[in-house]
Amino acid sequence: MAQLDHRIEDIISLFNQCFLEQYNTRLVRGGDEPIYLPRNEERVNHELHFAHGFFRSALHETAHWLIAGEARRQQLDFGYWYEPDGRSAEQQRVFEQVEVKPQALEWILSDAAGVPFRVSVDNLNGEATDAEPFKMAVYSQVLVFIETGLWPRAETFRRALCAFYQRPLDLDARRFDAESI
Repeated sequence: MAQLDHRIEDIISLFNQCFLEQYNTRLVRGGDEPIYLPRNEERVNHELHFAHGFFRSALHETAHWLIAGEARRQQLDFGYWYEPDGRSAEQQRVFEQVEVKPQALEWILSDAAGVPFRVSVDNLNGEATDAEPFKMAVYSQVLVFIETGLWPRAETFRRALCAFYQRPLDLDARRFDAESI
């Protein structure tokens, strides 16, 4: 199997091919912080901005968009709060609860694109916490997604990544290892 480069332009193109026409949403290389901007008088499309042009950020923000329902996709940043790096242990626990599904889906998308995945606790300057329970929750959620199957938008994008990066189309639990994250 040929090794393909993971260029930002490719993931933007794949996302836009899958979702621009039907969902009026485009993936955009962003700046310091990712953000989702719903369509308004100034924007003809919904815009999903990922940070710094990083491939992993694009996958992560795409996972959030794929999980968000119709009502959430009409709200700035899907209507979620975000407490920046420097969170207390309690704030980190809440952050991790809402990040389990997006990071599990990001892992599945990473597998589809053939890139390594690492759980992100996103709190380098915050109160120290044990990341192991979060890692195991993300791994367990991946197994749930594999067992129950992905919903149509997520499956559409996963299949587009698999085809483009010449990856196996099956969603096999043996490619996911809790020790690797």
